[in-house]
Amino acid sequence: MKHLKVAAAVFIEGGRVFCAQRGGGGELALHWEFPGGKVEEGEEATATIVREIEEELATKIEVVRYLMSVDHTYQTFSLTLIAYQCRIVEGDLLLKEHLAKRWLSLEELYSVKWAAADLPIVALVEDILRGSDGY
Repeated sequence: MKHLKVAAAVFIEGGRVFCAQRGGGGELALHWEFPGGKVEEGEEATATIVREIEEELATKIEVVRYLMSVDHTYQTFSLTLIAYQCRIVEGDLLLKEHLAKRWLSLEELYSVKWAAADLPIVALVEDILRGSDGY
């Protein structure tokens, strides 16, 4: 089974978190996720996330802190998802590959159909939004 290493950006601003809806192909079609992409051979995950957000969302960002890693197995592949809290430096998170975007409040966190690998990160974001993340 194919294994991927993926980096994801978590943007939290004004008590809300950003998420994007995947396109209509494959096992994760139409699910919501924290945006990011595959870590290339020899690339640091932090460099991946900066590159991917600029490519996919036309936005310059900086990595603020490491949040967590999630190992998950889907039907057709497995992945290690590495999440970083990030800050927008320049741009407006313009959709180039995703179908839709949303800024979710604490009350709305579970109102979208998240990709399964993102759910542990959503739980951590819930703690952060409640102010009980321990950071």
